[in-house]
Amino acid sequence: MNRQILEPAFQPADAGRRNMLLLTQLRWLAVGGQLVTVAVVKFALGIDLPMTQLLMSTATLAALNIASHVLIASGARFSDGALAAALLFDVGALTVQLSLSGGITNPFAALFLLHIVLGAVLLRPHYPWTIVAATLIALGILALDPTPLVLPANLPVDPVNLYLFGGFVCFVLIAVLLVVFIGQISRNLRTHDAALAAVRQRAAEEDHIVRMGLLASGAAHELGTPLSLLSVAIGDWRAMPRLRDDSELQQELAEMDGAVRRCKAIVSGILMSAGEARGVAPEVTSVRRFLTDIVADYRASLLPGTLDFDDRFGADVTIVSDPALRQVIGNVIDNAIEVSPGTVTLAALREGDALVIEIADRGTGFAPEILATFGQPYRSTKGKPGGGLGLFLLVNVLRKLGGEASAENRLDGGARVRIVLPLAALAMAAPR
Repeated sequence: MNRQILEPAFQPADAGRRNMLLLTQLRWLAVGGQLVTVAVVKFALGIDLPMTQLLMSTATLAALNIASHVLIASGARFSDGALAAALLFDVGALTVQLSLSGGITNPFAALFLLHIVLGAVLLRPHYPWTIVAATLIALGILALDPTPLVLPANLPVDPVNLYLFGGFVCFVLIAVLLVVFIGQISRNLRTHDAALAAVRQRAAEEDHIVRMGLLASGAAHELGTPLSLLSVAIGDWRAMPRLRDDSELQQELAEMDGAVRRCKAIVSGILMSAGEARGVAPEVTSVRRFLTDIVADYRASLLPGTLDFDDRFGADVTIVSDPALRQVIGNVIDNAIEVSPGTVTLAALREGDALVIEIADRGTGFAPEILATFGQPYRSTKGKPGGGLGLFLLVNVLRKLGGEASAENRLDGGARVRIVLPLAALAMAAPR
């Protein structure tokens, strides 16, 4: 049976897209800054500039940004090589613009440092050295054959002061951009680290489940033979002539036989959940029959009125019965009955395409630390060795089915466990 598996909220491919988005934002700022700078130099200071070439370079950056946004929106993956290529393109564009406006004497030549820092933060070690090499080559080109700026005789400001002011503006620009963008990159890295930690935690939990499954399967195999021998012995005792007429003893033997049969059914269920039952086809049932059978089993073994069934599901849906799901729902019911002095209620309702099961008790409710660590193993207030696995198994079984579980304390006393499960996870064709 194919089942939906929830994926982490942050995938490694997202890091490349987010970093490329950062570069496009930086490039838009560069485009806007270039247009403002060219306008000020040309029209306010009266310095002649090769406007056509400068505007073509700026338009090329804008076109690259538009293409980058299209690729980001399409969900394309961006490797370190793609990010390095984008940074190298920016280095080339800056080289062209500086070569048209004074070369290495232009105070904005220090902007090359911004590309080097971004490369060192975003990329694997060998890529930043490529950017360093590219900027050194660019500085060499700018020093060898720049297009000098011809300052007009009536320049309204002193050329030295103008150069110093340009250097100050470049420093402020680099400082502000580094703070903003390095801060955003750090947030991305923290998000990525948190996602990796969640993946490691999930892997540890799944490894824990595998080990528990192997232990349960092995125990079920070991218990099968003695339970069968005990069942045969009880049958022989009930048939013995000297015990046949003792009605009180016969009743106790019948109860023992029922308990043994119950244990054998549990063992069979464990083996079936582990995929080790042979010749047993998955059972096609419906949501209402699935839940009604669970309630009927409990009502047969409990005092009347212990478990109520509030059926608000509506039109029934055909599903394939999942033994693991049945087992974890039973675990929640067992926990609720154990702590509840009154009736436990199992409610079934439908929200869109999801089955919602709510199990409410009238006990003391969950402790705050249990709610804060809901679904983590060995979080229990019962003080029993190995306790706290019921909710852990519930959360992980539902996660494999694409569902989720939550818990809360009721305002009128007691607790409620809420199970949300997509019907599509169960209403699938049985395996061939």
